[in-house]
Amino acid sequence: MTDFFKQIIKETGNEYASIVSEGVEAGDVSNFIDTGSYIFNGLLSGTIHGGLPANKITALAGESATGKTFFVLGVVDNFLKQNPGAGVIYFESESALTKDMIEDRGIDSSRMIIMPVTTVQEFRHQAIRVLDKYIEQDVSDRKPMLLVLDSLGMLSTTKEMEDTEAGKETRDMTRSQIVKAAFRVLTLKLGKAQVPLIITNHTYDVIGSMFPTKEMGGGSGLKYAASSIVYLSKRKEKDGTEIIGNIIHCKNHKSRLTKENKMVDVRLTYDKGLDKYYGLLDLALKYGVFKQVSTRIELPDGSKTFGKTINNDPEKYFTEEILKQLDEAAAKEFKYGVETDETETT
Repeated sequence: MTDFFKQIIKETGNEYASIVSEGVEAGDVSNFIDTGSYIFNGLLSGTIHGGLPANKITALAGESATGKTFFVLGVVDNFLKQNPGAGVIYFESESALTKDMIEDRGIDSSRMIIMPVTTVQEFRHQAIRVLDKYIEQDVSDRKPMLLVLDSLGMLSTTKEMEDTEAGKETRDMTRSQIVKAAFRVLTLKLGKAQVPLIITNHTYDVIGSMFPTKEMGGGSGLKYAASSIVYLSKRKEKDGTEIIGNIIHCKNHKSRLTKENKMVDVRLTYDKGLDKYYGLLDLALKYGVFKQVSTRIELPDGSKTFGKTINNDPEKYFTEEILKQLDEAAAKEFKYGVETDETETT
C-alpha cells in the first residue's frame, strides 16, 4: 500500500501530500520550537520540552501595552541561541523596533531581518516569496527559520491606502476576505517549509455581552488559520520597589494541540528575558511533586524551603528527575485525552 500511496502522490502532483506514518510524531519535540519557558512550552504543546508548533501559526493577542513585542523578542532570542545558524524574518508594521532595542536584549542582530510592511497584501507577497526561496534550498542546506508578524492589527489594505490618499474615509469591507486569503496560502507554505510563524494582534472588549469578554481584531481569518491563539495580559514584577519586568498571564484561547482556556504565568525580566523555570513551582504543587507545608515547600527528600528560594535558584531544585515528573504533569494538565489524577493542594 505504501508504494501505491507514493504513486498517488506522484500522479496528483500534490507537493503538500505525505504518508501519515512517515511524518513526525505529534509528541516529538523536534516538531516544536522551544520558547524559552518550560511552562509556556507546556501550555502550547503539552510537554515542557516542546513549544511553538514548528510548521504552524501561533497568535499572541492582547490589549495595547501588554508586552506582546517584548514577549515575542524573548522567544526570538531563545530561538537564535538554541539554533546556531538559524535566522529570523521579522515583519514589522508598527515602526517601533530598532537595532538598539534588539541588541539591548542580547539578540544577535546579524541573524535577524526587519521587513517593514504596511498592507496585508504586502505582507502576504513578501512572506510567500521568503518561504518559496527557503523551500528551493536543498533540505540538507536549510537552517531553522522563524517568521514573525508584529502586528496584524496595524496592517492596512491596498484599497484603504488608495482611499486615504484620495481623501476618502470609507471603510474597506474586503479586508477580512483579504486576510483569510493570505492565511489560506501561508498555512500550506509554512507546513511544507516546516517554518513557524508568530503573529501578534490586538484584542478589544466585547460590548453588550453579559460577562466581560475579549475578542481578537482583524476578522476571522487568523482565528481559523492559527494553530494556537494565546491571550496575554500582564502585571509588573518588582524587586523591592524597583520594577524589573513583567509577569505575563497567558491564556490558551484556541489550540489544536492542547486544552483550551488553560492559563499560566510567565516571568519576563528586563535584564534576563524569559525565565525558563518560572511557573514550574505551581505545576509541581498542583500535581504533588512538591508539597505546601504552611509557608514553606516540602521537597521530595523531606527538606523544606521557601517558594521564593526555589524561584531564585531553580536549577538547584528542578533536577532532571523533577523535570521528568513535571513533564508528565504537563501532559495531564494541558494535553487532550490524558488521564488526570493530579493532587490539588490548598
